[in-house]
Amino acid sequence: MLISTHTETAKQTEAIYIVDDQPYKGREYIGSAPKPGTPDYGQDVVGEEVPQAYLVFQPPHSVTRPHFHQTNQFQIFVEGGGTVGKLRVDPLTVQYAGGNTPYGPIMAEAEGIRYFTLRQTWDSGAKYLPKNRNLLVKGQQRQVVGVKENKMKVDTSDANTETLIEATADGLFAQNIVLTPKAKYSLPDTAEGGGQYHVVVSGSLARNGGTLPPLSIEFASCDEGIVEIEAGPDGLELLLARFPKGRPLGNS
Repeated sequence: MLISTHTETAKQTEAIYIVDDQPYKGREYIGSAPKPGTPDYGQDVVGEEVPQAYLVFQPPHSVTRPHFHQTNQFQIFVEGGGTVGKLRVDPLTVQYAGGNTPYGPIMAEAEGIRYFTLRQTWDSGAKYLPKNRNLLVKGQQRQVVGVKENKMKVDTSDANTETLIEATADGLFAQNIVLTPKAKYSLPDTAEGGGQYHVVVSGSLARNGGTLPPLSIEFASCDEGIVEIEAGPDGLELLLARFPKGRPLGNS
């Protein structure tokens, strides 16, 4: 399964949600995003077996309280600046948080901060701490962070790569890929992990006779095999974020 979502398609879903009296904006890309302020937000324990991806616009000087989720996720910080706990998160920062891994607070600076939330499976929303500590499954905590270098080492080839999270035995991996115009590249076999996302950072990705511009994304399931990518006429910078195999379960 390969799902591609154009940034213009996602823009049509844009909505504002009030979180702790702060106006967050969100765009749905794949699946249904959790809706803060609704009765079911954060209530379900085990998610459905469908991917979930959305873009968060966190407003200037706002704070997202410490929390956890019961599904694995990546957060890709693409614009603005701020911190997650003690970690500085400027573009491009990749944070992997396994299910039941607390993190935060997320603090946005003067320009606000934008980040993709990318999951293997559906999640109903944040489990804020300390209120939901009883739902936290201990012993599964895992957090890994990768940061893109400001100046990527570029050689004369059509494809240049930078590893942001080194590949682990269970398949966790994140890589930044830069292609020259019209260049092609074969991504690692999806069977090596538990599904993966492709985020178009700049340039464009050629797909199905058209192109996907910046802030477009794809999800490839673990049975998709080797995914071929091709840069558009203006080249391509793409971030690959691959999940480890399997997924954690919350309390039943």
